Amino acid sequence: MASSTAADGTKKLDIVIVGGSLGGLCAGVALKSLGHDITILERNATPLLHDQGAGIVAGGDTLAFFKRYDRCGRSFAVSSQRRQYLNLNGDVVHREDMVQNMTSWDLVYHILRANFDGTESVYCHVPPPVEAHGNARHLHGHLVTGVREADNGQVCVEYTTHDGTTSTILADLVVGADGPSSTLRRILQPDVQRTYAGYVALRGTVPETRVSQSTRAAFTERFTFFHCPGVQILAYLIPGEQGTLEPGRRLINFVYYTNFPSASLDDPSPALAELMTDVDGVRHRITMPPGKTDMGAWEKQRVSARQRLPPQFAEIVCATTKPFVQAITDVISPENEFLGGKVVLIGDALAGFRPHTVASTSQAAFDAMILADMVAGKVERKEWKRETMAYARTVQRRGVQMGQHSQHDDLPLEDHIHDRNVASIPRQDEVWPDWATRGLD
Repeated sequence: MASSTAADGTKKLDIVIVGGSLGGLCAGVALKSLGHDITILERNATPLLHDQGAGIVAGGDTLAFFKRYDRCGRSFAVSSQRRQYLNLNGDVVHREDMVQNMTSWDLVYHILRANFDGTESVYCHVPPPVEAHGNARHLHGHLVTGVREADNGQVCVEYTTHDGTTSTILADLVVGADGPSSTLRRILQPDVQRTYAGYVALRGTVPETRVSQSTRAAFTERFTFFHCPGVQILAYLIPGEQGTLEPGRRLINFVYYTNFPSASLDDPSPALAELMTDVDGVRHRITMPPGKTDMGAWEKQRVSARQRLPPQFAEIVCATTKPFVQAITDVISPENEFLGGKVVLIGDALAGFRPHTVASTSQAAFDAMILADMVAGKVERKEWKRETMAYARTVQRRGVQMGQHSQHDDLPLEDHIHDRNVASIPRQDEVWPDWATRGLD
């Protein structure tokens, strides 16, 4: 007979997490470790989310999360020792010694799945089960359609499966971790909208051995940037295929921000519509997946890269074979708890950070850790709310300001360097401004 108490002796909870990407998995791993039973409802119809092709800067909270909860025990990051900025000729014009850790979305995802529900992969070994941990279920093809308080005081989550079946599940706690286009947030706060910021991130990876030696040197153990009006681009090394960290088998990951003015994503400008229309003629609203970009549209970006970027950056943009595109958007919820605190939002579902703050994964990790501490009684609910909401408000606004400076203002390089250094302040060293904590005390 299953125990009715969690590892700390408190009542075992039935917890439903909406969303099975990094934020949902972080929350699932953390809450499962307390002895609670966790069900993840993921709307994607496949058992595994597809490789997003994206590099991730593993910030302090991400590293802290893995130190606390990861039992796979493998290294998962490539080290960068320095930040540097290039001019248009490719010369280094500013450098700062700064150790950072770079990883990949696919490696982090598979490590989290191994820890959460024992999913086997070539990326890592599955750790043995722990008796004190709760049960873990990952249900794919489950789209949440409603949430309401049940007669017994629990929360009733309504969903539809990919075959059209409708059903419900009861939970003591529901965690919304379903990304910046969160279905759960839209149900609870229909007036909160995700808005287009006027520019996109062109993204891709290139094997480190498929570029010239000078280009490889620019990104090996270096986090490298370039700015000019309407453009910012950055690149760094990340793990290679199957998460390998072996030199010679790693990937150079780039993120290239460039303006595509448009009134909205629903009524895109001709240039944005062309970029977001894939090889099959299907127009994507926010994200063009890897491998689907129409190469005719991409050739225009290659031509532009050769004209606008330093030679090292132009080379990697032109060399990528599976580029993808993210329209940069803004969204933030004014609240993170509903139905008397039985439903909470975390990560991107709470606040979508612009990616050039390198904070989205750190937000997911931090939100998961402090939520687990609050559930375990280690953190008071008031402190949990204050820290998560102040973090969300501060970093979301900071990303908007960085985007304004980089894409729409003509500023000296020193201003962009300052923006990035402010964004790199460890969360625990932040002093939240008064406006970010208003209404939370």
